[in-house]
Amino acid sequence: MKVIASSIRKGNVIEQDGKLYVVLSAENIHPGKGTPVSQIEMRRIGDGVKVSERYKTTDQVEKATVEDRNFNYLYEDADGFHFMNAETYDQVQVSKEIVGSSAPYLQENMTVKLSMHDLNPVAIQLPQRATLEVVETEPVTKGQTASSSYKPAILSNGVRTSVPPHIGTGTRIVVMTEDGSYVERAKD
Repeated sequence: MKVIASSIRKGNVIEQDGKLYVVLSAENIHPGKGTPVSQIEMRRIGDGVKVSERYKTTDQVEKATVEDRNFNYLYEDADGFHFMNAETYDQVQVSKEIVGSSAPYLQENMTVKLSMHDLNPVAIQLPQRATLEVVETEPVTKGQTASSSYKPAILSNGVRTSVPPHIGTGTRIVVMTEDGSYVERAKD
């Protein structure tokens, strides 16, 4: 299926020279003069090599047919990450390269979308948000309610993020899985 380069997003799978690539980041650049381009960083699925390509935004790119299925995260071991299809109970192993920077956010029984190409997992999509506990941060400062400065914190999955001053150690917070940024205090 051919699509224009500017419509490619992170997590898409594209085919080039007979090989499959997962898009790691896609950015449309509009210089002051000249043609707008799409800068696409992608990883070759076969061997994990990173490639950076520039296309004119109107160029046609071959998007591979990929099935998105929901899987539940089971556990991680030396071989990689293991997921189970909730409908068929099939188990799939996903390599650490594919999970990449999303690894710390995986939680037991979390439902993720795996993109499958010929029954091989090629990309993973986590829920947009995850709830984690703050395990280390500076103590709460009294009277600092409306300050806009965030303070550093370490979450229960080892990720560093920034939280508002009123969040203390032990508070459960909701973060974006894409970059670990603070969204809100957890409701539970």
